[in-house]
Amino acid sequence: MKNIMVTGGCGFIGSNFIRYLLTAPDFKKDMRIINVDKLTYAGNRESLDGISEAFTGQYVFVQADICDRQAMEKVFGEFEIDTVCHFAAESHVDRSIVEPDAFVQTNIMGTFNLLDLFRAGKDRMFLFHHVSTDEVFGSLGKFGHFTETTPYNPSSPYSASKASSDHLVRAYTHTFAIPTTLSNCSNNYGPYQYPEKLIPLMILNAIEGKKLPVYGKGFNIRDWLYVKDHCRGIWEIMNRGKRGETYNIGGDCEKQNIEVVFMICDILDGMEPLKNGRPRRELVEFVDDKKLRPGHDFRYAIDFSKIQVELGWAPEESFKTGLEKTIRWYLDHPNWVNLVQKKCGEWLRRHYKGDEPPRWNNVN
Repeated sequence: MKNIMVTGGCGFIGSNFIRYLLTAPDFKKDMRIINVDKLTYAGNRESLDGISEAFTGQYVFVQADICDRQAMEKVFGEFEIDTVCHFAAESHVDRSIVEPDAFVQTNIMGTFNLLDLFRAGKDRMFLFHHVSTDEVFGSLGKFGHFTETTPYNPSSPYSASKASSDHLVRAYTHTFAIPTTLSNCSNNYGPYQYPEKLIPLMILNAIEGKKLPVYGKGFNIRDWLYVKDHCRGIWEIMNRGKRGETYNIGGDCEKQNIEVVFMICDILDGMEPLKNGRPRRELVEFVDDKKLRPGHDFRYAIDFSKIQVELGWAPEESFKTGLEKTIRWYLDHPNWVNLVQKKCGEWLRRHYKGDEPPRWNNVN
């Protein structure tokens, strides 16, 4: 492992992964990260400020689209890529409902391009690691957990496109004998997450005393995973995981959405009370999820016993401490928030040609 391509490295998990990797004790001096990102509204170079200067020779940024075959072929050749960690994806469920074609292109065709170009470099290929989601499994009832053998049952264009890319990775593994690993994770949270997702959206709205929109009655359940724990799990898989295998990475932290929102309100009230002295729980506003999000999955929960037994990985951050760290990060980084929100508005106006873009929010 010498030249590691990280796709989508300016996104939420990708940028955290690059930061984690460059400071990991087993990231060697002769290793290099090539961060390939298209820089859509959710990919921000500001999330990696200072990295180029601090890690000269070990970090390179290339602005490119994984769907652009010629551009990606150039990157593979110029940097002699031997390892790929593939984060790049369209990842917002609500947006996939109004704009499914972008998800098919990026998540399926983009993954195909990477796999095919990786296969072409037979002499130097070390590993292709594909990062996926628990949403490919569909919705759970009140009991049980997703395992690595749970049948796929995607219920949105987003999860269907990720399921398709998972199948492509496995097919290339079996057909062409390329070295791959695959991980399906639960909902991530932490620093640098774009504020269209539930936790950062609620944090930023609550800071400003704005309404906190919650789907339905907030009873939908997600399994929460602190992003640094996820990054550590991916690196363990890349170094010690069995080739051709899939590993679930979960947080062992099931919470109803309303419980998460109330925790954010209470923590913020303790850190930075509203000027009017009122509790932020009063800002919660319930919205009809059937109209805004058809087929909203009820519950996700991951069984991560395989990675725990085989690789010794388990989440280290509790939800309370992780949430406190996340809230403190957003309070301390208003410039980052302002920059990415401005960039998002400009990007959406360009891509929707002046039309009013869809107003997605609070989605995980």
